[in-house]
Amino acid sequence: QVQLVESGGGLVQAGGSLRLSCAASGSRFGILNLAWHRQAPGKQRDLVALITRGGSTNYADSVKGRFTISRDSAKNMVYLQMNSLKPEDTAVYYCNALVSGLGYVWGQGTQVTVSS
Repeated sequence: QVQLVESGGGLVQAGGSLRLSCAASGSRFGILNLAWHRQAPGKQRDLVALITRGGSTNYADSVKGRFTISRDSAKNMVYLQMNSLKPEDTAVYYCNALVSGLGYVWGQGTQVTVSS
């Protein structure tokens, strides 16, 4: 069983930065991809960034050049460094893991609010 707990959300002014963290408990060996998704009020949940076990990354076009995803497999952590934040980045951010033999696991989410 794998559980994900996000932290690091909050209120920031436009142009500012935040760093989200996600701690994964359970078998680190079963965790394949790790990702961040976000969901704004009234909108669908969308992929923001993904990192594979091998370290390959993929980003939504809207965050390329501003956000950076990274993982520390030894600590079972995944991070999202968010720079040059915009009001449209306001959303609940969810950590997500693809776990071998289990499927997708989601965290509870952390709120990010960017004021103009």
